[in-house]
Amino acid sequence: MQAFLDKLSELAGTYGPGVIAAIATLVIGWIIARILTGVVRRLMHRANIDPTLIGFIGNLTYLALMTMIVIAAIGKLGVETASFVVVIGAAGLAIGFALQGSLANFASGVLLIIFRPFRIGDYVEAGGTAGTIEEIKVFATTFKTPDNKVVVVPNSAVTGGNITNYSAKETRRVDLVFGIGYGDDLKKAKRILSEILEKDSRVLTDPPATIAVLELADSSVNIAVRPWVKSADYWDVYFELTEAVKLAFDAEGISIPFPQQDVHMHSAA
Repeated sequence: MQAFLDKLSELAGTYGPGVIAAIATLVIGWIIARILTGVVRRLMHRANIDPTLIGFIGNLTYLALMTMIVIAAIGKLGVETASFVVVIGAAGLAIGFALQGSLANFASGVLLIIFRPFRIGDYVEAGGTAGTIEEIKVFATTFKTPDNKVVVVPNSAVTGGNITNYSAKETRRVDLVFGIGYGDDLKKAKRILSEILEKDSRVLTDPPATIAVLELADSSVNIAVRPWVKSADYWDVYFELTEAVKLAFDAEGISIPFPQQDVHMHSAA
């Protein structure tokens, strides 16, 4: 029994300081990791960063700090930690290759959340999809299409091409083209178009609408009509103006020609 106690006392004298140092490193390191993680979270909250990204980066920061603390504590026990660093680095590299697609989506999600090319509720065309943004997550963005379908697009596809945000500005220009016959009264047609725009309260006066001859086409004289409206009124104005012009032209005897060709027959002797 005495021999066992002597051996135990010898081991405590040999390894005791290292164990105490390792435990102290873990405890103090854990406290420091919690404090630093909290600081990182508060800084991101002040920067108005998306809560999803705050949680993800906060957890990632805490995990990275605790990994370094554990390696430091193992070193206090006299264990060579260089091999641990190599193993962790190799594992990280292998995971990176295996999850390169997910990491690309994550990086793109971070860019979307930081730079904000669009927000929830905006009507956006990106990643081969057009619709209203319903949710912006770290790995994917959710669109709701005009026919009420939900499309989930990977963030790397969203940032990999052009992003068209139709809701970014308060006003939009409605581009319409109406064709009239070559034999119709051009000035009368322009006056009718002007009166239709003036009657619509949704058409803005500043900037003023444009009504001008766009081209002399094969079968018609094409008139460009470009009023400005609030972005929320765009499609209502587009559809209702088109109908109003058709009805007004019919009532005033202005023709809307369709593509046609004149064929001349010559008789041969």
